[in-house]
Amino acid sequence: MTATASEGDDRIIRESGIDARIALIIQPVLRGIGFRLVRVRLSGQNGLTLQIMAEREDGTMTVEDCEEVSRAVSPALDVDDPIEKAYHLEVSSPGIDRPLVRKSDFTTWTGHLVKMETSVVVADRKRFKGKIAEAGETDVLLERDKAAYGEEPTVRVPYDAISEARLILTDDLIRDALSKDNRARKEARKRRGEAEDDMSEDADAPEENEQES
Repeated sequence: MTATASEGDDRIIRESGIDARIALIIQPVLRGIGFRLVRVRLSGQNGLTLQIMAEREDGTMTVEDCEEVSRAVSPALDVDDPIEKAYHLEVSSPGIDRPLVRKSDFTTWTGHLVKMETSVVVADRKRFKGKIAEAGETDVLLERDKAAYGEEPTVRVPYDAISEARLILTDDLIRDALSKDNRARKEARKRRGEAEDDMSEDADAPEENEQES
C-alpha cells in the first residue's frame, strides 16, 4: 500500500491503483452507516476476490455487521463499476492479528508485537519486528524483538515511511483483544439500552393540551 491523499480518510496506510479507487467509492457509504474502512484488497486467486476489511468506530465487527456492510456497498460498486471482470465480494473484520492503518491503532495496541515494512530505509532496514513502545504524533517507537549485533534496542519509525504494519498473534494479544471487544460490546449494549429508554420515555410522555384562545 502507498499513502495517498483522500478526503475524509484518516488512515496513514492507504491503497494504490484500483484498490484506492474502490476505497474512494465505498468510504462515504461506510461512514454513512457507522463503519470505518480498514483495508481494501483485490486479489486474483481463484478468480477475482474483493476483500473489504471494516469495523465500527468502537472496533467491533459482527457477522451481522459484515452482512450490513456488504448490502450497503454492493449498489455503490455496481453503479461506479470499478472492476471490469466478475468478482466475489468478501467483507470481514480486521481480526485479532489485524493490520494497523491509523495512528490510533498504534496507540490502542501499544505494548504488543508488530511486523512492519517501510517504503524507505529506516535505520538501515525496511522490515521490522518488535513491540510498540510508544505511539507518538509523527512516529512509532519500536522495541526490537531481536536486535542484531551493534543495533540499538529501539528504533523510531516515521508514520509516513510505513507501508504495512500488522499485529503478531500472541497469548497476550488474544487476551487483550477479547477483553477490549467485550468492553466495547457492553458499552454498545448500554448505549442502545439508554437510547431505547429515551424513546420509551418520549412515547410515554403526556401530550400538552392545547389552550383554547
